[in-house]
Amino acid sequence: MKDQKLISKAREILNNNYQEKGFTIPCQGLYPFQWNWDSGFIAIGFAHFDMEKAKKEIKTLIDSQWSNGFIPHIIFHNESDTYFPGSEFHQSSLSPLVVNKVPTTGMTQPHVLGFTLERMYHIAENKEDITAFIKTTIDAVYEYSLYFYKHRDPLDEGLVYIYHNWESGTDNSPIWDDIWNTMKSPEYKFERRDTTHVDASQRPSNEEYNHYLHIIEIAKAHNYNDEKIAELSPFLIQDPLFNTVLIASNQSLIRLYELIGGNEDKIATLKQLTEKSIQSFNDKLYDEELKAYCHYDLRNKKLLRYTSSSSFAPLFAEIPDQKRAEELVGTLMDKFGNEDQYMCASFDPTHERYKPKQYWRGPVWINLNWLLYHGLNKYGYNTIAQRVKDDSIEILEKNGFYEYFDARKEEHKNNTAGYGGNNFSWSAALLIDLLSE
Repeated sequence: MKDQKLISKAREILNNNYQEKGFTIPCQGLYPFQWNWDSGFIAIGFAHFDMEKAKKEIKTLIDSQWSNGFIPHIIFHNESDTYFPGSEFHQSSLSPLVVNKVPTTGMTQPHVLGFTLERMYHIAENKEDITAFIKTTIDAVYEYSLYFYKHRDPLDEGLVYIYHNWESGTDNSPIWDDIWNTMKSPEYKFERRDTTHVDASQRPSNEEYNHYLHIIEIAKAHNYNDEKIAELSPFLIQDPLFNTVLIASNQSLIRLYELIGGNEDKIATLKQLTEKSIQSFNDKLYDEELKAYCHYDLRNKKLLRYTSSSSFAPLFAEIPDQKRAEELVGTLMDKFGNEDQYMCASFDPTHERYKPKQYWRGPVWINLNWLLYHGLNKYGYNTIAQRVKDDSIEILEKNGFYEYFDARKEEHKNNTAGYGGNNFSWSAALLIDLLSE
């Protein structure tokens, strides 16, 4: 009964956030456009009760694809003055690769589309219908995967870079502090919109925004040309979460291509790329002392030695072998698994940079928990996986469908430990999926 009530509320949120043009906003006010990886997670939720909306979500996102396979992180289908920086700042039309006239950003987000399609297939009751849909969309998703290896892997090692912190999905992680300390960005004049919706103490600082805008200005000055960005951007990171999600989507694409038949050349290409990616991932991004996967700073040629929720994402794509997975789970439980906190904080709770109420500097996020839940189950850590699932459900039940949540259990006594946007779409969508398990 309790679960049904939660599912009913989650469906209501998704339907309320769905827009006439065939996409779903993350939440009202704070995020009034279509976001790339949000749409993937949202489609998984819709697939459980409205497959047509799930398919439309993916189709609308893919329609924004550039001619080189790139899919942007925001698509500005509509006008809104509740978000900065908007389309007039990003100026995606500077790129000669833009196909669709709808304005977008010139950056992307973690590539969840491959495993989104596979999850939709498994959820669907009408396999014939969903297979037909996959046949019409899979090649675009394949080209998105290929884009990264062609244009974001300058060392040809199977590890792709992100050139902006917003591409990571973990926007203001404390890990980026090390990059900001190497940068001297201009002071821009701008009017924040996010802090009119959310307590400013929970959001990135104005100084951080100067860095964010500076990186975009560099990309714009070169018409979003990847080669010039790789040459000039002060932010060039090989991110374990971003690369994990890419690898997982490749693995899903392989299985889907095998399902629909043919496409042996694409399957062979994906297998070769994925194998190389996993090898380099393990060789380069694992820190033997921390016993965790870390981010690599390509610009300054060093590993950024911090543990975060991204450190454990590789379990989702079965990147570590069983021995390394055991080490990784040991780190997870030692630093993030104390009984007085919910799993899984977005940054190391034992570190001085941990801020449990501030965006990606500490709070729990449902989408990272969803990845962790599935990853732990793949390695047989079913009890810990169940805890991650139970914690996710409990914090949503207590506080509502917020964007992120305090990891400290004591903060949940009054059911006011949910922060950021309320009635948040991927929190609702992934709750539906978790309760279907």
